[in-house]
Amino acid sequence: MLITLLIVGIVMSGYMAIRAAREERKIDETLLEKEGEVYMERIRQARAQRQKALE
Repeated sequence: MLITLLIVGIVMSGYMAIRAAREERKIDETLLEKEGEVYMERIRQARAQRQKALE
């Protein structure tokens, strides 16, 4: 009985670790996309300023 509970606990712990890692990866991807968009917007603004300065 004790061994069965131990095995079930190990399996549940592994499942929860995998689930947490998957959620963390999803959050990281979202943050990276957001940071990338901010970076691209800065590049667009810099290009617009250079074009404005050339005119």
